[in-house]
Amino acid sequence: MKRIGITGQNGFAGAYLFNTISLLKDEFQLIPFEKSFFEHETQLQEWVKQCDTIVHLAAMNRHTDPQVIYDTNIRLVKDLITALEHTGAKPQIIFSSSTQEERDNPYGRSKRAGRDLLAAWAQKNNSKFTGLIVPNVFGPFGKPFYNSVVATFCHQLCNNLEPKIDTDGLIKLIYVDDLAKVIVDAIRNDTHNPECKVPHTGEYYVSQLLLQLQEFKKHYFENGIFPSLQDKFSINLFNTFRSYINLKAYFPYQLKQNTDNRGTFVELVKLQQGGQVSFSTTHPGITRGNHFHTRKIERFAVIKGSALIQLRKYNTDEVLNFELSGDQAAYVDMPVWYTHNITNTGNDELYTVFWINEFFDPADPDTYFETV
Repeated sequence: MKRIGITGQNGFAGAYLFNTISLLKDEFQLIPFEKSFFEHETQLQEWVKQCDTIVHLAAMNRHTDPQVIYDTNIRLVKDLITALEHTGAKPQIIFSSSTQEERDNPYGRSKRAGRDLLAAWAQKNNSKFTGLIVPNVFGPFGKPFYNSVVATFCHQLCNNLEPKIDTDGLIKLIYVDDLAKVIVDAIRNDTHNPECKVPHTGEYYVSQLLLQLQEFKKHYFENGIFPSLQDKFSINLFNTFRSYINLKAYFPYQLKQNTDNRGTFVELVKLQQGGQVSFSTTHPGITRGNHFHTRKIERFAVIKGSALIQLRKYNTDEVLNFELSGDQAAYVDMPVWYTHNITNTGNDELYTVFWINEFFDPADPDTYFETV
């Protein structure tokens, strides 16, 4: 069982990696790291001696003085190397650098220099080293105005602030979960690659990201509608957006109850692409429905009580009867041009779940009333 230590384990990527590895208890043992170790030589030395693999993620991304960024990141690397040399420990080292190596800025220069220092130490000590050159990382719980523009936009939108685009450039992104998998694979395979370019999982203009996140706010945050998620990147972006919602202030989200002498009808789930799921209670002896659709796809599922569902094809005479009970969950789908209804045939309240593939539009209801 490999013993894994992560510098910066409480940071954005570090915490995600720490949590991911904590699920792999049969393979790995985590050696907890504290930020204070870099301030106490003996503590850092004791820590490195326990590790079979060290993932060095601790770094400074932003500061008002650019030189502080460079000096801090170099110092962290040198302190780590000093601890390794003093103890004679030769763990596998995985270092997270950045595609900003290509840019002439203090952060990028510090990452390139740090990667070179660790690569030289590994070569000197015949140790495994992987220098990851990582694109922009995004994901749940990132720090706004620090980790990524995605984090900043999500924070602003969920707090009803107005995001602004300074430069609408193309950015290459990787989801934090994908980065964690890259690192776990490098640990498993005992990888040695001083210049490992991590592929991005998406490339978008900043304005494209903001537009997508604004759609999430409009549909989900403001109206409770699950947005259309066409691919894995969209799902990852949506899960990132959701992580910035103040749960205590947002939930429970109040649903509209439509109640009359038949019972109650509630729209439970709305999907931008995929329709909606609704729920109804029906009093004993009451019939709902007696209408048909020419295009809508609909399903009735009884989850409690007893019901009779009836269908009749429009302008024909044969009536199809289906008896359902919550004792054996079942459903009936409504074909187009079949008028249909559902009756509570029991003595208790009937609970029914409905799914239909589009929202109800009063201007185009596709609902024609016809008694079965």
